[in-house]
Amino acid sequence: MAKTSEMENKTINLIGIGTTIEGNVTSNGDIRVDGSLKGTLNTKGKVIIGDSGKINGEVHCKNFELEGSVDGKVFVSELLSLRSRSKLTGEITTNKLAIEPGALFTGKCDMSGSNNLNVEKQTESKGK
Repeated sequence: MAKTSEMENKTINLIGIGTTIEGNVTSNGDIRVDGSLKGTLNTKGKVIIGDSGKINGEVHCKNFELEGSVDGKVFVSELLSLRSRSKLTGEITTNKLAIEPGALFTGKCDMSGSNNLNVEKQTESKGK
């Protein structure tokens, strides 16, 4: 029998086109954003920002795939992928970074490992 936390991580949440959320979002599962979010997004799973997706704030996650735009700080414990049509303005802290030709990134990137944050610990502390 699977643990509850393993089952929760398979949950996929969707913020659809035309939806705007102002505030903080916390989840144990994966999240796809095709609408917009103004605030902080914390998850132990993967975040996908679609072509029409926009985030203005902070993102804390395990893996992150950006096709839309982010203005803020991004903390990824494993892999951050910037797709060819993506735009990221702000600060990145990640373990691995993949940037496709055409992606736009303006800001600061830290891949030193010494400042990389454990997403699970950070998510737990933000939830308290």
